[in-house]
Amino acid sequence: MRYAPPPLPRDDLDDPDNQAAYLLEDGFEQGPSAALRDKLRQKRRLRVKFGVDPTAPAVTWGWSVPLRRLRRFQELGHTAVLVVGDFTAQVGDPSLRSETRPRLTAEQVDRHTESCMTSLLEILSPRNLEVRRNSQWLSTLDMAGVLELTSRVTVAQLLERNDFRKRFETRQPISVIEFMYPLLQGMDSVAVEADVELGGTDQYFNLMLARDLQRSAGQEPQALLCGPLLVGTDGTRKMSQSIGNYIGIAEPPAEVFGKAMSIPDDAMPQYLRLALDLPPADKDRLLAELSGVRLKRRLAREMVAMFHGPDVAAQAEAEFDRVFVHHAAPTDLDEHVSRDSYLPRILLDLGFASSLSDARRGIRGRGVRVDGEVVTDEHASLDPGTYVVQLGRRRFARVTVDPGQRDASAAR
Repeated sequence: MRYAPPPLPRDDLDDPDNQAAYLLEDGFEQGPSAALRDKLRQKRRLRVKFGVDPTAPAVTWGWSVPLRRLRRFQELGHTAVLVVGDFTAQVGDPSLRSETRPRLTAEQVDRHTESCMTSLLEILSPRNLEVRRNSQWLSTLDMAGVLELTSRVTVAQLLERNDFRKRFETRQPISVIEFMYPLLQGMDSVAVEADVELGGTDQYFNLMLARDLQRSAGQEPQALLCGPLLVGTDGTRKMSQSIGNYIGIAEPPAEVFGKAMSIPDDAMPQYLRLALDLPPADKDRLLAELSGVRLKRRLAREMVAMFHGPDVAAQAEAEFDRVFVHHAAPTDLDEHVSRDSYLPRILLDLGFASSLSDARRGIRGRGVRVDGEVVTDEHASLDPGTYVVQLGRRRFARVTVDPGQRDASAAR
């Protein structure tokens, strides 16, 4: 997998105003008004911060939106400062939350960080790049440092956040640690001396609060560049691994293509704007000329090609047609040998079900096929041999049943 960023679209991007226009494409907004343009007019290498909390193991296409914008800053000669929130991930970002987020352990965060790092560095250039972990400065804060930090903001300021205010008005719990999160994120900007910070529109309050902390530290406050939030594959809610409505950039090309084809029509304009690197004029033309399945196919091809190239994108489309148009099994199937002939046990061993009862529910719901035939007996067993086992539309495996000396009925 290798991300291929688009070439700079014009020759006059040494002009600060043209740089700003390029960085603000696709609905990104600067804050406060003209702050980004003012920073660019200083004609120096800016330090552009983007923070990620590794609260889940994958880098989603939603994350890729600001990450690819950060890459644009690098291509323009500025320094990208990737702040890995290994400390703040243990606190939990309350943005857009209606309830307190469950806390993660340091070990969980370390596992997620290791899983995410390859994909994060895949999008960013190794040139003009700093990677910092915020545990370097946040884990060393003593009580005096915490109290001094909290003295810089009032509870009234924090309650100006929409999510905090709504929860306060509806008497939903807000923990003190959640109030701390915007302060800790702001301390990141102080620690790395950020000139610009990238984030989603849900981060606007936090990014603005960081400007106050920078002023208190004697620094010039950062400019903000906030991008729209990419909806998930359900077309309504923000893309999220906890919800399961996400596309991971490291997922197999056929999986990326298939998920893109499942996106509702209403979400297509936003995906075309935010998920692709095409010039705005090309996006406008595609929206005007294509619709429905033709538009989705173009979106899916472009998304796969961004990380794998056009040849792999064409292969992913052919595989999609093979499975979902012609209803054949995928060409590249996971191989599994089962010494149990009991089909619910096989589904459980494949990871297609969370329990035997869950597997039987899948069969009762007519969601399980063996060699293309729907299975209706929830206690079905398979004779020795090799089969293609399918759950739903997207999960396949080639299973060889070799019971050996094990009594399959014992698993029932």
